[in-house]
Amino acid sequence: MSKGRDRTVSPRSDGKWDNKRNDANRASSVHNTQREAQNAARANLKNQGGGELTTQGRNGQFRDKDTVSPGNDPKSIKG
Repeated sequence: MSKGRDRTVSPRSDGKWDNKRNDANRASSVHNTQREAQNAARANLKNQGGGELTTQGRNGQFRDKDTVSPGNDPKSIKG
């Protein structure tokens, strides 16, 4: 189950990328590349005490999920 502080990186219709908290209506930040949005989301999560980062691809499907420490990852493998 997603917590409010968890974040999702997703594409916008203008070709840019959103970094958004899962409980927010608006993006926290907008970036030119997916990598920039992921880095910003990781920094936000680290400052908030950790959580899950989910990345959505241009096709709308979720392509990656990562636990940012000090979040609680129940699996011992990376990813």
